[in-house]
Amino acid sequence: MKFDLIIVGGGLAGAALAVALRRSSLRIALVEHSAPRRSDGWDARIYAYSPASARFLDELGVWARLDRDRLCAVSEMRIHGDAGGALQFSAYDSGLAELAWIGESSLVHVELWESLRRQHNVTLFCPAKPAQLEIAAESATLRLEDGRILNAALIVGADGRDSWVRDQASITAKVTHYGQRGVVANFTCERPNRGVAFQWFREDGVLAWLPLPGHTMSMVWSASDAFAEELLALDPEAFCARVERAGGLALGRLELTGERAAFPLRLMRVEEIVRPRVALIGDAAHAIHPLSGHGINLGFQDARALAEALGALPAWRDAGELAVLRRYARMRAEEPFLLQYTTHALSRTFGHRDPLLSALRNLGMNLAGGLPVVKNALVRYAAEGRF
Repeated sequence: MKFDLIIVGGGLAGAALAVALRRSSLRIALVEHSAPRRSDGWDARIYAYSPASARFLDELGVWARLDRDRLCAVSEMRIHGDAGGALQFSAYDSGLAELAWIGESSLVHVELWESLRRQHNVTLFCPAKPAQLEIAAESATLRLEDGRILNAALIVGADGRDSWVRDQASITAKVTHYGQRGVVANFTCERPNRGVAFQWFREDGVLAWLPLPGHTMSMVWSASDAFAEELLALDPEAFCARVERAGGLALGRLELTGERAAFPLRLMRVEEIVRPRVALIGDAAHAIHPLSGHGINLGFQDARALAEALGALPAWRDAGELAVLRRYARMRAEEPFLLQYTTHALSRTFGHRDPLLSALRNLGMNLAGGLPVVKNALVRYAAEGRF
């Protein structure tokens, strides 16, 4: 079967890329092992969608269809160091309607797939798994496990951190394991969060509380493997008490909603995100520490940039040409690099227990908090991906 573009991976980034190309003449194949479904309760995986990502999803016709009762706008973020440092960001002070939107992965994922199913230039191969990839001078050929053969000018790896496409294309990924896991859980709170997000840099890790609608919130605790095991082993009542104390009872008493989960944390850099006939987006292209909450936003901006590069091509131009793909690579050179190194440096800096270093990092946090120009620049970059 002949296509112009094959996307392997129908997660948020891969699905967004396909929908972003809905008005193009490109014939698109999307390969995914399972379709998303709505969660009965709250998802274990909650994301902070930046204003730039919200605009992108609005351009795709997805944002307006989301259930607003399952989204919460962040009006303020309060960050606390481990020795008296504090930093506060306000949407109002920065001239923004909101700093971010907090919502479930499936909330957006399902709506993207609803768009895909109606899209005239997309063929969904689901359930399906890739088995073999051959990259030649003129095209890429993908064989699926069920024997079907797909051929296209370009194959896009949108298949996550352990990307099969990346491995098949022999693109080297350098992985730094933090020896940490992100423990995630959702809670019903005694007090309303009023759209405030909290983050604490603690001796036992980085704790974040993300506001959900009403009296609910989602927690991400980036902790050492040993401490993560300890948290997961606690009974629900003891677990809630531990989280309450760690956050200074900022939202009163907590009640666990749903199951706890944990995922390993690592930094991943690839030597290149494009090669002839191959491009990587999302977690296949980069992985960062979750303390900035920007992982999915990087994936959306990858999808937007690649769609822009491909959608602008004249009909006669080859979508898999390296010159075409290098334009996408240049567009995505800055933001992932800055966020990877910034989050890595922060995680390492706050991971050291040296008293002098502790005093310096908390002093720096307080100084930054007292400089409106610096604060606003940080907010703009977090919201828009540029200063």
